[in-house]
Amino acid sequence: MTEKFKVIVSCAITGAIHTPSMTPHLPVTADAIVEQAIGAAKAGAAILHLRAGSDAGGGAAQPAEGSLRTLPRSGAATNAVINVTTGGSPYMTVAERVESARRFAPELASLNMGSINFGLYPLLGKYKTFKHEWERAHLENSRDLVFRNSFKDIEFILDACRDNGTRFEFECYDIAHLYNLAHFADRGLVKPPFFVQSIFGLLGAIGTHEEDVTHMHRTATRLFGSDYRWSVLGAGKAQMRIGAIALAYGGNVRVGLEDSIWAGPGRLATSNAEQVGIIRAIVESMGLELATPDEARTVLGLKGRAATAIPAAGQGVGHPV
Repeated sequence: MTEKFKVIVSCAITGAIHTPSMTPHLPVTADAIVEQAIGAAKAGAAILHLRAGSDAGGGAAQPAEGSLRTLPRSGAATNAVINVTTGGSPYMTVAERVESARRFAPELASLNMGSINFGLYPLLGKYKTFKHEWERAHLENSRDLVFRNSFKDIEFILDACRDNGTRFEFECYDIAHLYNLAHFADRGLVKPPFFVQSIFGLLGAIGTHEEDVTHMHRTATRLFGSDYRWSVLGAGKAQMRIGAIALAYGGNVRVGLEDSIWAGPGRLATSNAEQVGIIRAIVESMGLELATPDEARTVLGLKGRAATAIPAAGQGVGHPV
């Protein structure tokens, strides 16, 4: 009998796109990131996409050492799969970006599958005043910003994590990135099942039209057949709409304040947990169920928390959820 499909919800707690002036609910400090990670797990997120925190309220390129203040505490307080970013920030070197994954040997790490223009500067037309001087420069500098993920960079990250059993969430911002993944699969450098995260709506990447979603799904299925698990994230106001389209295709969904600060038209999300709750309601209204963290581990072929350097739930700070 075929195992019943359950939806894996990932939650990206914070990131390098939104800045503190855009919403008071964006977690910036390590304490805020951990608190919101725990809340998202309680709300139903099976995977927590985490990065370093800053205790200075500071800029987009945060040091890898900051992950020491977020990953162990989040892991000790939840059973969720901890997905460690290797994307970091476009302003970081590839060695800086992979350091947390190398150090913690997580079950899952993100891996960007190609370079793109990374345009955030249109947000300058929406936000006129900023709390921190770095915010305006961060947005303006993206006018001439390429988020570099060369073949050499990808190989560097794969090699850095080769011996620690970490599997990857392959982040694909455009159709070409799916072909890049197929290239690495043909070379035997990555093995199925592939966890493919398709990203829609960033300026410089594929758009948010339903045909874009269909095209991404159709291409991934043609390239990988039954050897992949598909997930999507929609940037900004497209977040829940893209998620709903993917659910109709049997896909999984990522939400979180890294990708969108909204909980509806003109309404800021007050937390990552709120967005998890919204997508959960959509999932359940379609007659589907959320996967638990352990069910996600089985589907994605993950090694389990005990084989990482991240504490298991109940070991250390916090209470298991």
